[in-house]
Amino acid sequence: MVIEVMKLAEAIMQDIDALIKQEKESRQAIFDYFGYVEDWCIFPFADYRDMVWQIEGSETRGSVISSSSLEEFENGDTYSDEICTQRFLPKWVYRGKDYTMILIDIHTDGNRFLAIYDNKKEIKSNESNETDEANAC
Repeated sequence: MVIEVMKLAEAIMQDIDALIKQEKESRQAIFDYFGYVEDWCIFPFADYRDMVWQIEGSETRGSVISSSSLEEFENGDTYSDEICTQRFLPKWVYRGKDYTMILIDIHTDGNRFLAIYDNKKEIKSNESNETDEANAC
């Protein structure tokens, strides 16, 4: 019985090692896609690829407005997350060919995320989205 438990524990540790390695490799592949270099803080990902979204304001002093559907977005049934401007990062909005990753602060329990959005679901704003680094935190 003791030997079986030890073998099971060893198998679980091997599985955990493989999972941790896979998680690190997957995380780095996402960073490479966006050109993001992790520095100082480690932020979790939030998968918002199913949401329609729009940057309101600028990429340095704005918010991401998102919703489950265009209809809900147009009706004002939306989420609003501030673009988190950390001084140690060179930028906070990372645009790739198909996806955009934005560091957001949801202002709940200190949570900040690297939110990933689908570029096909971006609603272009009539407002200017120019960056304003002088106003960054």
